[in-house]
Amino acid sequence: MQISLLQCQSSHDVSANLAYIDAQLTLLPRNSGEPQLIVLPECCLLFGGHESQQLEYAGDPILGTRPLEKAMSELAAKYDIYLVAGTIPVRSEDGRVYSRTYLFDNKGDILGEYDKLHLFDVDVADGTKRYRESDTFCPGERISVIDTPFGKLGLAVCYDIRFPDLFRAMRLAGAELIALPAAFTKVTGAAHWQPLIQARAIETQCFILAAAQWGKHNQGSRETWGQSMIVDPWGSITAQKMDGCGWVQAKLDKTEQQKIRQEIPVSTHNRFSTPSLQHKDVKG
Repeated sequence: MQISLLQCQSSHDVSANLAYIDAQLTLLPRNSGEPQLIVLPECCLLFGGHESQQLEYAGDPILGTRPLEKAMSELAAKYDIYLVAGTIPVRSEDGRVYSRTYLFDNKGDILGEYDKLHLFDVDVADGTKRYRESDTFCPGERISVIDTPFGKLGLAVCYDIRFPDLFRAMRLAGAELIALPAAFTKVTGAAHWQPLIQARAIETQCFILAAAQWGKHNQGSRETWGQSMIVDPWGSITAQKMDGCGWVQAKLDKTEQQKIRQEIPVSTHNRFSTPSLQHKDVKG
């Protein structure tokens, strides 16, 4: 079984972003008949853009119009892939949007979904300086671990990587792999991206599949770190792409994972209480 991450340089031009992903899937190196799990980065179809654009593409759940969800479903079916579809905006009840990642099977059907729990309301020493995701986005209310042919797959998004309780909760729910669509800033990525991913892999003894945005977006108004990577349950980097756009690939071998979990049974040794999600809307 093959895992492939696509590193992108997305913009607020939805059509261009979709065309790029479609073109890259055409070029995807693969063996005929081999199951494929693809992970796209956060905001892969709509990076930046005014709040009104987020709402426009979020569609209307009552009428069943969700154009970005439909586009991702069609890609999964067209290319016969299991697709962690980055993140797309989905309208919430309070007028904002969820930052949602869908998992589609190779027929284009939804196997599961996850709304980003932790919103990026922080100050960063870069050109943007002040990030307030909660002005536009509504936080999710549950974790997601989904049965797939590749194993039990947990879902997280970008800033979530800083919260180990979420990853422990996914491990306790059976996760063997965790997909992480992301768009880390260049400043925070250079300092924290790799150590955070390796730490979460070691703590949970899961494969971490971290697909990232890279480079300057929307005429340089935002810059992301890149370094998409696949990290194994020992914390070793199996494959990575430091910069540029394109594919990161590795074969999935879960034999070593079972050995690591048997020899260092951290899940049963942990003496702290099971993490419990607080159901509240935290705004910056």
